[in-house]
Amino acid sequence: MATAYIGLGSNLAEPAKQIQQAVDAISTIERSRVAALSSLFFSRPMGPQDQPDYMNAVLALDTELAPIELLDALQAIENQAGRVRKGDRWGPRILDLDIILFDQQIIDNERLIIPHYGMKEREFVLRPLAEIAPQLVLPDGDLVSELSKAIATNGLKIYGKLQLN
Repeated sequence: MATAYIGLGSNLAEPAKQIQQAVDAISTIERSRVAALSSLFFSRPMGPQDQPDYMNAVLALDTELAPIELLDALQAIENQAGRVRKGDRWGPRILDLDIILFDQQIIDNERLIIPHYGMKEREFVLRPLAEIAPQLVLPDGDLVSELSKAIATNGLKIYGKLQLN
């Protein structure tokens, strides 16, 4: 089994509810098991500031799926939630599910880049990731807990806990 770390985000249509529903859906992915779930965090939007704040979390998933199979499953969950892909990179989203890491694999193709290209600059990824996997070492040798300590909080706040069913 591989361990995948998945970033969850939403800033539309009751974001906490969207993320909880996504966690519930991810827990039903075949040949996979949710291993850990971070707290839910409030964060400012990365792009245009004329949109609601985001809620974010990170989930660890033990899976027998290949990375592309997992991506397909996550995109199906996004689609079921009503996600519309308009091409605006940092616009508002009903649900955003990103594979942050997949074991120590490095993947770079037209559909998937792992480790996630912006994870080291995103407090809303590093802080929740460090909460559930502080001793995790990235493929380049960086320690998640050290990256988390070094990044500015940028107004990031813990909102609460989600439920694992």
